[in-house]
Amino acid sequence: MNITFENKRVLVTGAGKGIGYDIAKAFVKCGAEKVFALSKTKANLDKLAAESPLIVPVCVDLGDWNAARKAVESLGPIDVLINNAAVAECDSFFDVKPESIDRVFNINVKSVINVSQVVAAGMVQRKTGGAIVNISSQAAQAALADHVVYGATKAAVDSITRCMALELGEHNIRVNSVNPTVVWTEMGAKHWSDEKRSKPMLEKIPLHKFAAIEDVVHAVLFLASNKAAMVNAVTLPVDGGFLAC
Repeated sequence: MNITFENKRVLVTGAGKGIGYDIAKAFVKCGAEKVFALSKTKANLDKLAAESPLIVPVCVDLGDWNAARKAVESLGPIDVLINNAAVAECDSFFDVKPESIDRVFNINVKSVINVSQVVAAGMVQRKTGGAIVNISSQAAQAALADHVVYGATKAAVDSITRCMALELGEHNIRVNSVNPTVVWTEMGAKHWSDEKRSKPMLEKIPLHKFAAIEDVVHAVLFLASNKAAMVNAVTLPVDGGFLAC
């Protein structure tokens, strides 16, 4: 199956490292006309842009609603949006602080709505349709210890995905989410490198392994492509069967 994004302009948030970094590069390899990589860390964006002249760095803090909105509006038409940016603060229920709730919801939830509003408005105005893929998590659908805030934000992302799909479908804009298990990124390693924590999780995954970045990238490319033209409002687990147990 040949997936191509020829003549498509793509925006990937949280592209400075981890999953977003590889997603941005993958769209270039699949022939995208231009890939906008958004992150708040300039050094990470410079490294990414050096790997491909088709990647355009966009340095802005998604936690700043107005600055982020202005930055996205300045990019011009976007055909594909990948809402990947997220932060994780894993505390036990009784240790959760209000400032942590605000930080995590600000990036994981508010920025998804903010960026999507700008991009989708352009799609509607141009009458071209488009695809939006939100990166969610298995934590949206299963209870995990120390994930009360993070899981709540990802459950919100799943709900946002369905509501966006419902409201934007009439404009031929498809909205789906990808819900990975633990992905072995820098963030994943930080929280799951301790065998006491990782072993019980791995035992709950029928494939007995965590996801590689490319597992998530492939799911994103499919949902964003015209090969998924009739796929809308889906929350796609990339979890090795975790949710089946």
